[in-house]
Amino acid sequence: MTATTGAGRPSTGTEPVLSMTGINKRFGAVQALTDVSFSVNSGEVVALVGDNGAGKSTLVKVMSGAGPSDSGQILFEGRPVSIPSPSASQNLGIATVFQDLALCDNLDVVGNLFLGSEITLGGVALDEAEMERRSWELLKTLAAKIPSVRIPVASLSGGQRQTVAISRSLLGNPKVVILDEPTAALGVAQTAQVLNLVERLRDRGLAVILISHNMADVQAVADRVVVLRLGRNAGEFDARQVSTTELVAAITGASDNVVAERAAREHRTAGSEGTNA
Repeated sequence: MTATTGAGRPSTGTEPVLSMTGINKRFGAVQALTDVSFSVNSGEVVALVGDNGAGKSTLVKVMSGAGPSDSGQILFEGRPVSIPSPSASQNLGIATVFQDLALCDNLDVVGNLFLGSEITLGGVALDEAEMERRSWELLKTLAAKIPSVRIPVASLSGGQRQTVAISRSLLGNPKVVILDEPTAALGVAQTAQVLNLVERLRDRGLAVILISHNMADVQAVADRVVVLRLGRNAGEFDARQVSTTELVAAITGASDNVVAERAAREHRTAGSEGTNA
């Protein structure tokens, strides 16, 4: 049920850029994560999947610093680190694009890309020309289909808005990009646009973590799939070799039932043979 290489690519043999082991997180009486392990390599897309309440959002909050773990070890580029806050996560080189995108509809693309990180002339006036130039440069490298960087974000489609949010996360030159349900509520064409962007992030050598409920999207772009169930690891698969049925079975726990039933049958068969002997 496990896989060590993704999408038929040879393993690089290098340490994961982000590795987590023995992660535990409790909210009052609720144990949200129990001994969870996770890793992602540079130039790899790892999908994190599971049913509602499986612990995906909690694990993302641990990675992004929005909800530090109670215990466990986190390694970044092979060295132990602590991620007590979102700023600590960003400083390490982890960028998170949450499902709500956090865009300002009344600002144009440039304003959203550089919000909070504006370029100024002598620390006084905004360098609009330089920000516009960098915006076009970034969007061009991602082959983003944005008609103009000077139109309000409110006038963009869902896929274009997602592109702006992802592009903004790259301004800090991160090494890991976490995408939380990037294709949720998007049409077919817009979904294809976002998935193409995910592949371009991988081609740039970034480690990409994709959280999604859409198994077709996962199998289209992911190298590995990590399944969580009830706050625990429930399986790890090569995305190009696993079937949708196998993924759903791991997500729902049906695969555990199959294993248990098979063991019970083998036990009954062995007992019957012993009696007949």
